[in-house]
Amino acid sequence: IASGADTHIAGVFEGKTLRTVVAASLIGAITPVCGVTVLPLMAGLLAAGVPLAPIMAFWLSSPITDPAMLATTAATLGLSFAIGKTFAAFGLGVFGGAVASLFAKAPWSLYALRNNGLARQLSAARCGNYQTFDPCVWRTQARRHSFSKQFWATARLISICLIPAFAAEYALNAALTPGMLAAYVGEDQWWAIPAAVFVGAPAYIDGYAALPLTRGLIDNGMSEGAAMAFLVSGGVVSIWGAMAIAPVLKLKPFLLYLLLAILGSLAAGYAFGWIA
Repeated sequence: IASGADTHIAGVFEGKTLRTVVAASLIGAITPVCGVTVLPLMAGLLAAGVPLAPIMAFWLSSPITDPAMLATTAATLGLSFAIGKTFAAFGLGVFGGAVASLFAKAPWSLYALRNNGLARQLSAARCGNYQTFDPCVWRTQARRHSFSKQFWATARLISICLIPAFAAEYALNAALTPGMLAAYVGEDQWWAIPAAVFVGAPAYIDGYAALPLTRGLIDNGMSEGAAMAFLVSGGVVSIWGAMAIAPVLKLKPFLLYLLLAILGSLAAGYAFGWIA
């Protein structure tokens, strides 16, 4: 914001919705941003005026995979699983962004951030309606002031929203074992994929740490479709990520995100299970 990049980024995402959604989905699928730490980026872009549709596309696709995750997934679960996960990330982003674009004119979509202190501080850090891009934010008093306000607003956002989410996630991860989860998602039954989605959401751990857990679940009898649903839902529907985002996002866009994430995770699981 202090550098003026926010105004230019918002301008790039204006108009041509399909193109921006596809681009945001592709960027999300190749960038290493997890579901919890996407919060400051998402909130900053919304405060800058970027439309909800491309943000939704990036938000849904970014936690699932990235190039390093692709290589690690291939080594742990196989190349087909790694490629399928990448396609799931991109497809989920395009699907979510396209659906969000249908509500582009709705007031809750145009102004998706809550009207509270956390969200207002992010918007208040802007220097003005338009300024040229300059990464050297220390050169002028206005940019230094804007940078300082943005820094403290983001720090407050992280401390209030992310620290409790990470603490809760860590506590759950300490108790998880493949044998414990296999009782719920370990059999190839009709309900295995829906169960994997709803178990994966609260059971999400770090994407890399989730791979050996998923390997153990597969070895305990989990189908590949359910395993894909478990990994996708764990990254994108993470209850800890949702807990972090809820304080700054209005209820309707928040519920839309959860619905799209759940439907996309189910679709990814069924599609991969059918192909595999």
